[in-house]
Amino acid sequence: MKRFAIYVFAAVLGGIITLGGAKLLGYGKEVQIKTIPSNSFAHMVKMPVAGNETTSNVPTFDFSYAAEKALPSVVHIQATMRVKDRGMANGFDMRALPDPFRQFFGYPQDGQGGQNDQGEERVQQGSGSGVIISPDGYIVTNNHVVADADELTVTLNDHEIYDAEVIGTDPSTDVALIKIKGHDLPAIDFYNSDQIKVGEWVVAVGNPFNLESTVTAGIVSAKARNINIMQDKTPIESFIQTDAAINPGNSGGALVNLQGQLVGINSAIASPTGAYAGYGFAIPSNIVRKVVSDLKEYGVVQRGFIGALIRNIDGNLAKEKGLSSTMGVYVDSLTENSSAAEAGIRTGDVIVAADGVQTPNSPKLLEMIGRHRPGDKVDLTVQRKGEEKQIAVILKNREGNTDVIKKEAPSEIMARLGASFEPLSKEESRKLDVDGGLKITNLTNGKLANQTNVQEGFIITKVDGKTVTSVDDLTRVLDHKKGGILIEGRYANSPETYYFGLGL
Repeated sequence: MKRFAIYVFAAVLGGIITLGGAKLLGYGKEVQIKTIPSNSFAHMVKMPVAGNETTSNVPTFDFSYAAEKALPSVVHIQATMRVKDRGMANGFDMRALPDPFRQFFGYPQDGQGGQNDQGEERVQQGSGSGVIISPDGYIVTNNHVVADADELTVTLNDHEIYDAEVIGTDPSTDVALIKIKGHDLPAIDFYNSDQIKVGEWVVAVGNPFNLESTVTAGIVSAKARNINIMQDKTPIESFIQTDAAINPGNSGGALVNLQGQLVGINSAIASPTGAYAGYGFAIPSNIVRKVVSDLKEYGVVQRGFIGALIRNIDGNLAKEKGLSSTMGVYVDSLTENSSAAEAGIRTGDVIVAADGVQTPNSPKLLEMIGRHRPGDKVDLTVQRKGEEKQIAVILKNREGNTDVIKKEAPSEIMARLGASFEPLSKEESRKLDVDGGLKITNLTNGKLANQTNVQEGFIITKVDGKTVTSVDDLTRVLDHKKGGILIEGRYANSPETYYFGLGL
């Protein structure tokens, strides 16, 4: 009997403890659901449940307004490139060999094997997206969507089809500007990408896998993200990261806010498979606006530089340099006669803002500088030995002056080759152990692309046995040249010498 009383007492005590705990944790109180502000374009709806009953005041997001605003401005781009099949062996173009020797390398002699000396033409096609930015037909897209294309076809949301021409491209930001002959087209509105916040809803509009006019939604996951994807010498990577589903074909499409305004141009995905795996990356609209303006006005982007080697600040660097914060960009060194040095920036300064916009890391600072042209003034906020200073910097171009860089028309022979070139620097020549050379920086539709397998980045050292270290050297060798020529050179990541033959 005594044992039974102990059990009853324990049960009652347990019940009291349970009820008290529940009250302490808030059970039994009415659950509050806060409404979303109306300017977010979210609506309160009644959601159906079992038994045809409904529950009221359940928040759900309706992205239809953003979709309706953005869809008419997003286009489908199809790019066509014609290439020729060529026989190659260890980097040597078989057409450089006399006919009797070609058979030993598996390359048919003239008149045999059904292949002419020019090679058989193949057609390669790719697709992407673009965004109409003006009623008269200007469209912004990615550089990698239209690069090297021989033909561009644009399909509007209403299924009208146009041919397009490339106005200009910028590999450093992966932005390109193309144009169609249209009028009264539905141009998108730009939004100030500085104002977009992490956690804010965004909508991606594009044509993934050739599925036209596809809309996905997500949030801004991060800003000023650098993923080291650009291959240009001076890239600007300050991506808006989003978890809105972006797949191949979305490239060049729009990332918009819930008002349907352009926040960014979708450019890349982070994926081990090549398909969407959680995150996509968009070029901020403020960068797009500046690049497009330059391409439209000059045909080439005007880049301003401060002339400083900068570093992100982590805990280790902050401790090493005695910095009070890890927010900002550390000035590690200054180049000679640089804009920063002339303005009074010093080694060891921490740049925390540019034009009033915070620069917590290097990508954001590069983005802010990249919005300006040479000759523009940028107001930098720097911290130096615990004091904050305002310093105005006048930006310079790569050549160290404030002149506008104009797009020069290529000579006739350069136009026939279909390539852009850049002389090797002394440092590059020393590293590769060569006496200079001429690097191919861009290939378009021309003799080099159509008759050889040469790739961008190839370094020409000799043409027909003559040393080539500049565009003038190449022009002198090829000027008035007729018939076949032999190009000799190498790639930076290979010690082998490659040979390419082509006919002029």
